[in-house]
This record gives sequence, C-alpha cells and structure tokens, in this order.
Amino acid sequence: MDKQQIKAERKTLILSLLAGLCGNATLAVFFSSHVAFSIFPVIAFGMAVYCLYQEYLRKPMVEGTPAVATACFFIGAFGYSGFQRAMTPEMGSNFISLMIALVLLFWVTYKLGIMEGKKEEIQEQK
Repeated sequence: MDKQQIKAERKTLILSLLAGLCGNATLAVFFSSHVAFSIFPVIAFGMAVYCLYQEYLRKPMVEGTPAVATACFFIGAFGYSGFQRAMTPEMGSNFISLMIALVLLFWVTYKLGIMEGKKEEIQEQK
C-alpha cells in the first residue's frame, strides 16, 4: 500500500480497531464478573460495526486492506484484554495478550510502510 492508499483507508482501519476494542468490552460486560455492567460498550460496538459496514458499501477496499483491517480488529481486542487484566490482576496475566497485540502492531506498521519511511529519510541524509 502506498501513502495515498493509507490515507484513504485510515477510517476503515480506525473503525476496525474500535470494533475490536468494543467487541471485547461487550464480551467482558456480559461474561466477566470483574467488569460492571454497562450498555455503552454494546452501543459503541454496534455503531462501530455499522459504520464499518457503511464504509465497506461506500467504496471498495484496495488490495491488502482486509488483512490489515483484520489485524487492527485483533489489536483492539487483545489490547483491551491486556488493559483489563492489568486493571484486575485476579483475572490472570496480560503478557500473552500484550505480546500478540505488539506483534500485530509491528506487522501493521510494516504493511503500511510506516517503518520504511524512517529508513528512506536516514539514507537521504547520508
């Protein structure tokens, strides 16, 4: 994906990150005794999925976007899981969820070319 495609797909990637985060929060609200019940994660999850679907209907995704959007969804889900386990240590360790989120985050930055921009700037300065 080039720089212009990244700017065009930014909304899709942010919405999929938000959908993953709110989806995990919704599951935590319904099935975890450590989290107090609130209707707001359910509403936010529904709105994020609806907006993501409307974005999909409005314009087709370019090549590579579905894989990166799926990775952003899982970054949100594993990131919230790690945050939740850090807040309530009785739930267990957050090491695995944070490591998965970090690996996916590095993969997304590699696929989007964010890391390559720094290398090009360093080579131009030499």
